This record gives sequence, C-alpha cells and structure tokens, in this order.
Amino acid sequence: MEEVLTIQVSQEIREMLNRTPEEMARDVRLYAALMLFRLGKLSSGAAAEMAGVPRVTFLDLCAEYDIPISQITGVDLQKELAGG
Repeated sequence: MEEVLTIQVSQEIREMLNRTPEEMARDVRLYAALMLFRLGKLSSGAAAEMAGVPRVTFLDLCAEYDIPISQITGVDLQKELAGG
C-alpha cells in the first residue's frame, strides 16, 4: 500500500532547477531513497522500490552518485578472506 507524502517546495526553487512538478517529485523520491540507502536505513531493494526503479538501475545510480553498495571495509574484507 502506497502513501502520499507532501513536501513544500517553492515554485522559484523548482524553476531554478528547471523541473516540472512531476520531475521534481521523481527526483526527490530518488534522492531520498539514495540517502536512506547510504545511511543504512533501507536495503537496496527497498530503496529501489521507493525510487521507482529496478534494483539493478538503483545500484547503477549508486555508482553514479559515489554511494558505496557495500558497507564492508578493506580491512574487514581482508580479515574475512583470512578466515577470521
């Protein structure tokens, strides 16, 4: 079940960004999903659903915006591969 959330954005800001109301809504959904994923609040699947795009597309967008898709560090990976 989807819910409708309303945010107020001035027409001036929307026009500065050169976006239609529909484009602005899509952008805000995408940016919110990217940020919630980056913060670890949503899985990539849930964030993709929120953004309204397939998961593979969402992961490509993460790369485009320099958002890591894994939280594991290089040190953690080395420990894991060393068996410890």
